[in-house]
Amino acid sequence: MAVQNSLANRQTKTGMAAYLTQDAVKKQINSVVGGKNGTRFISSIVSAVQTTPALQECTNPSILSAALLGEALNLSPSPQLGQFYMVPFDNKKKGCKEAQFQLGYKGYIQLAERSGYYKKLNVLAIKEGELIQYDPLNEEIEVELIDDDVVREETPAMGYYAMFEYENGFRKTMYWSKKKMLAHAEKYSQAFKRNGGAKSLELLEQGKIPEKELWKYSSFWFKDFDGMALKTMLRQLISKWGIMSIDLQNAIDMDMAVIHEDGTTDYVETQTEQDNVVADQELQEVKEEKETESERSVEDEFFK
Repeated sequence: MAVQNSLANRQTKTGMAAYLTQDAVKKQINSVVGGKNGTRFISSIVSAVQTTPALQECTNPSILSAALLGEALNLSPSPQLGQFYMVPFDNKKKGCKEAQFQLGYKGYIQLAERSGYYKKLNVLAIKEGELIQYDPLNEEIEVELIDDDVVREETPAMGYYAMFEYENGFRKTMYWSKKKMLAHAEKYSQAFKRNGGAKSLELLEQGKIPEKELWKYSSFWFKDFDGMALKTMLRQLISKWGIMSIDLQNAIDMDMAVIHEDGTTDYVETQTEQDNVVADQELQEVKEEKETESERSVEDEFFK
């Protein structure tokens, strides 16, 4: 996904719309998207940048690279759909902000379902009062869900459940309490831990954080804890026990990466507290799971 260095050098003086109409950039877009979809792609990127002010400070090539990866995976850049995000990070070594590709939990679901391996796939926040019991030995859960959707939406989560079933009948489930998820977030997200972790999240949910201090809590673990929890459940479940398509492997490999002009990637930590625009979460977990995935073959005899 390389672009001309001359274009990269001028990007700070060029708006995103103008940048995307340059010949070298259009050629790059057409090589991935195709001529017929180029206009739609450009329009979606311009819209995403316009609706996310922090992205307007990022380098154009990094935004384009993240967007092209999403397009290659046939995922929408719309934040409302939650399939993937372009996340601003401050790269102090380069003296600029860059956009990082971040897969959303709905993107995990889309890619897993497209693989054709899964007969069933689900992830769900279990609300307070709903869980009757979870048997980890037999991987069976018993719940009584709140009937009223409005009431259920407003009820805090007490835990998270994920499951899949293959076409051949193999089934795997997993349940984590919210306490376990909070411990996970504090272990793998420096932004979450640094800014008070579980205690700060509780105060934030109660509206007790002063407005002037809200900038500290813009990590996704603060902004959308349940969404990050659902993504974590799917990552844990699929990467450890699931069969992954090439697209899903590529998406996980590129998750939370800044894709450079020469196609190389960096997993960038947030440089300062004020610049933790969104989560710098699970970086160590990504490395550990990639090591596990490299050792595990999807051609395991069990699945033949």
